[in-house]
Amino acid sequence: MNARNFLIVMISFFGSLATYAQTNLLNAKIPEEIGIKSDAQLISDNDRPLEYGYVDDRDVMMGKMVWEIIDLSERINFPLYFPIDTTNIGPDRRSLYDILTKGIRSGEISEVYTDSYFNTKKSYKDIQASLTRIDTTDSGKEQINAGLQISPEYILKQDLSAQDVTQYKIKGYWYFDIRQSELKYRLIGICPVTPDVYTMNSDEKDYIELFWVFFPASRDVLHEAKSFNDKNSAMPVSFDQILNSRRFNATIYQEDNVYGDRSIANYMKDNAQNQLLESHRVKEKIRDFEENMWNY
Repeated sequence: MNARNFLIVMISFFGSLATYAQTNLLNAKIPEEIGIKSDAQLISDNDRPLEYGYVDDRDVMMGKMVWEIIDLSERINFPLYFPIDTTNIGPDRRSLYDILTKGIRSGEISEVYTDSYFNTKKSYKDIQASLTRIDTTDSGKEQINAGLQISPEYILKQDLSAQDVTQYKIKGYWYFDIRQSELKYRLIGICPVTPDVYTMNSDEKDYIELFWVFFPASRDVLHEAKSFNDKNSAMPVSFDQILNSRRFNATIYQEDNVYGDRSIANYMKDNAQNQLLESHRVKEKIRDFEENMWNY
C-alpha cells in the first residue's frame, strides 16, 4: 500500500470511528441517554464505508482468485469471534456471526448463497434448519410410540451461537492494477463454518459451510457494526474495516486453477505440513508477480 492510499485509509478510519465510540457517554444524565446522538451530531453524521474505486478490466494485468480460512482460535482473529456471551454487555457489541445472521433475518443482508460461486440464492428460511436443532427425549419418543401427543418439555431445541463458529472462509481476488501500479486485494465473499447442528454434541463433529454472503452487498451493515478495539475502546473498529484492511490471519486452502479450482487438500492428501507449505507457495507466487514487475 503506497503512502497516498495509506493516508486515505487512516483519515477514514479515525474520522469515522470517533462518532461511534459510546455516543453521548460523558454527557448522559441517565443511562437511557447513552448512545443517543444530539441534533448537531445527526446533522453532521455522514459516515459511510470507503467506496471502492472503479476498476476497468483493461487495467487488471494479473488476477488470481483465492479461498482462505480464518481460524478463530488464533489470537489475532479474536475481534471476529468475540463477544460470544451477550448477557452482560450492551447491544452495540456483537460478534461477526451475530451481525451476519441478524442482517439476514432482518433482510438488510439479502445476497446470501449456498456456495462461493454465488449460484443459488438462500433466504433466512432456507438456513433456519441449519441454525436450530430440534430433538425429542426418550420420554417423548415413548409418548409418540404410545400414540399420545408429545409434551412440550420433552422437545429439545438448541440453536447455533457465535461460540460454535470455529472458522470463517473467505473468497478474494488479488489483482495488479496497471493504472496505479500496485497489487491490490478485493474481498468477494465470506462464510461462517459451524458444526452440523445434529453433530454439535458428539465427540466427532461434522463441520459445514453455513452460508456464503456476497461481501460488497453487505458492507453497509458491517460498517455500522463495531468490533472491540483493544488498543483504544473509545475508537471501535468496524467489521468492514477489519476485513477490507485484512487485519486477520488466514491460510489459503484453494485457488482458481485448470483442475476445476480444486482445493489444496485434494492433491496434498493426509499431510498437513505439505498443505501449509503449498499454501505459502501460492501466496508467494502472487507476491512475486508484483516484485518481478519492478525488475524489468
